[in-house]
Amino acid sequence: MQKTHQPRIVVLLSGKGSNLQSMIDAVQMRVVDGEIVAVISNNPDAPGLKKAEKAGIPTHVVNHREFPDRESFDASLAEVVEQYQPNLVLLCGFMRILTPEFVAKFEGRMMNIHPSLLPKYPGLHTHQRALDAGDTVAGATVHFVTSELDGGPAIIHAEVPVMEDDTAETLAERVFEQEHLIYPMAVRWYCQGRIGLSNGRAFMFGRPLPPRGHPFSTVPRER
Repeated sequence: MQKTHQPRIVVLLSGKGSNLQSMIDAVQMRVVDGEIVAVISNNPDAPGLKKAEKAGIPTHVVNHREFPDRESFDASLAEVVEQYQPNLVLLCGFMRILTPEFVAKFEGRMMNIHPSLLPKYPGLHTHQRALDAGDTVAGATVHFVTSELDGGPAIIHAEVPVMEDDTAETLAERVFEQEHLIYPMAVRWYCQGRIGLSNGRAFMFGRPLPPRGHPFSTVPRER
């Protein structure tokens, strides 16, 4: 029987699906009171599709290589997403820049996680850019998706120290650990009705969140 009382979540991914797995685990442990109703990928070989299938989640492939431009790909992708009537769309390593038309369809109910302390280092190669800049702190940010690349209002961020002997790979591993904690937390808040997007600002309990989002280090433990 369909769990109509639970928020319906659609996940978009392109690769391994590590953040998808953290979300599956959070749903199974009831940390997130929602239902992942579909996983969609632009990459037919994405390992994340296997993770979804193992969890019994329907999967779809909308291969961007089969479309002449971003607009037609996004239109087809939106049709598949809308079939599931999602309350929330999650980007979990979805390596496509979405058109403003697609973003507008799901405004206020689409999130992404980015491996930097936004607004620093939007786009790719975030860990190497942090090392090249001599940063002493790196991290990850969950944000609402807008038409500005990695520029939507932040919900929550987590910091990790940058070590003297760090490489992009070792730094990425520590950031991943934090990603797998803060993304399910942001989704939990959304499913509970704690957070939302209004007039281009992220809110929690009706109050605007800080520009960088809630610091994970100060999130109170829930009973």
